[in-house]
Amino acid sequence: MYVIAGLGNPGLNYAGTRHNVGFGALDELADRYRISVDTKKHRALVGKGTIEGQKVVLVKPQTYMNLSGESIREVMDYYKLPPSQLLVIYDDINLDVGRLRIREKGSAGGHNGMKNIIARLGTDAFARIRVGVGNKPPRMDLADYVLGRFPAEELPLIREGISQAAEAAVMIAGGEMAAAMNRFNGKKKEQE
Repeated sequence: MYVIAGLGNPGLNYAGTRHNVGFGALDELADRYRISVDTKKHRALVGKGTIEGQKVVLVKPQTYMNLSGESIREVMDYYKLPPSQLLVIYDDINLDVGRLRIREKGSAGGHNGMKNIIARLGTDAFARIRVGVGNKPPRMDLADYVLGRFPAEELPLIREGISQAAEAAVMIAGGEMAAAMNRFNGKKKEQE
């Protein structure tokens, strides 16, 4: 069994914001594989299903971004799974919009949701897919930026990035981490 968690903030006010691309990628996976992510459990919305023969639990923490680790820890404990069976998908301001960076483990890189997950699990040894949302403009507050929505010209880029994150998640859950990294890391998006 594999846990795939997409990070974001609950509620309609946050839908479509830069900080919620993890939720977007999880929704894409759920749609593709007809998995309903609507069971309220472990302070999250959870859905169980199968992706390409692999049993998965899709998780959207409802604790708000900065406390994502509380929910994810509950899920991992409930299913008695090691961190090696976890994949987290989240936003990254240090990557161009829609660009992916996949890693088997690593630091939080300044992302508060990831800091909380690492602290709660006691390790950074779990897979992650970072989806680029672009860097904030000078003198703009970081919270205002990540809680803002994408302008129209960036929507095709982020939609493609979310779609590719879902594809990469399928590969990783199927044991193809190296192939996913080779295929998606460093891939430049073509601007129109």
